[in-house]
Amino acid sequence: MTTTATTARERMLLAKDASRTIGLLGDDAKRAALLAIADAIEAAAPEIVAANAADLERGRESGLSTALQDRLRLDQPRVAALAAAVRDIAALPDPVGRILDERTLANGVSLTRVAVPFGVVGSIYEARPNVTVDIAALALRSGNAVVLRGGTAAEQTNAALVSAMRGALADRGIDPEAIQTVDEYGREGARDLMHARGIVDVLVPRGSAQLIETVVTESTVPVIETGAGVVHIVLDETASLEWAREIVVNAKTQRPSVCNAVETVLIHRAAAERLVGPVVEALQHGGVTVHGDEAVARLAPGVIPATEEDWATEYLSLDLAMRVVDDLDDALEHIRRYSTHHTESIVTQDAANEARFLAEVDSAVVMANTSTRFTDGGEFGFGAEVGISTQKLHARGPMGLAELTSSKWLARGAGQVRA
Repeated sequence: MTTTATTARERMLLAKDASRTIGLLGDDAKRAALLAIADAIEAAAPEIVAANAADLERGRESGLSTALQDRLRLDQPRVAALAAAVRDIAALPDPVGRILDERTLANGVSLTRVAVPFGVVGSIYEARPNVTVDIAALALRSGNAVVLRGGTAAEQTNAALVSAMRGALADRGIDPEAIQTVDEYGREGARDLMHARGIVDVLVPRGSAQLIETVVTESTVPVIETGAGVVHIVLDETASLEWAREIVVNAKTQRPSVCNAVETVLIHRAAAERLVGPVVEALQHGGVTVHGDEAVARLAPGVIPATEEDWATEYLSLDLAMRVVDDLDDALEHIRRYSTHHTESIVTQDAANEARFLAEVDSAVVMANTSTRFTDGGEFGFGAEVGISTQKLHARGPMGLAELTSSKWLARGAGQVRA
């Protein structure tokens, strides 16, 4: 069933052809295909880990950042987690065929709006082999074919993962051309993917702000923008020290290289004497370098003076910017100016301030009294995610199965004609 393709465009056309059969698969067939993929990934774990080790070695030699090395790394437990995530997706309800609206016109024509696959989903991303599996599994579960461009940093890892997944489809009698990668074509492959309007139905970029901006501005394929995460936590005047310390430390240190890790903490001036010292101390104990304004530096030792650039920086590392703000209005103004509209949280015991924060902050996910690390498709119960959409059209926030479907109207009549 595998066809030889010599160009990125030919591979995308193969995915387009395969999407027609994938879109007609029933719930049981899609579920079985994903379970086979999970088994194949586990069986190929030695080859996947070896390929990943080669990618990591090449990355270290080329100066790949620590944050990207962490995202790139796959060991045996992480491979097992990839397979587990696929099984979780297989267990989710089929999003295709859901009835979204029903009505009957005055002339007796019945209308039903149903969820249908996009067709071909493309994704461009960096050093994230988990995305290779997550997006392929989500695409297949929602009846779509997928075209992947995972970047040179993870090229061998992605090739091993794609090979395992395609083999699993072929073993199930499903067209393996439904999973394609254009990694071997380099930047030209990425460019072809961005310009594949009419072949690829939607494109989802994941990675640095620069990568996302490039895809959004250059692509002729419709793009669902997944933005960078300059994520904020506000410590309000009434924030308890225990909650403030635990939430901020978790949001920064639990996994600092991901987009839902906090990057800036804003502390109400009336709580600064009480909170700044202990929170900074706890962060420093966790290995975090705090970049603070003058007020923060006066209240805690070992703080690096913050610059204007710090407020707009997605560190993706054990660095954090901290500023004392006059009040909630000042905090909200700072967020409006510097936020990338990903995730923001407030720690407060003031119900009015909590309600105001939740209502006024314009981000994909807005939280109160919890860690920003919960902005995640898996945590939200989606099984996995395509990305965190920071735009307002079609999808916003963690994107799961439902966000990889479109819709169509079905009209059923009995000979009616329009007067």
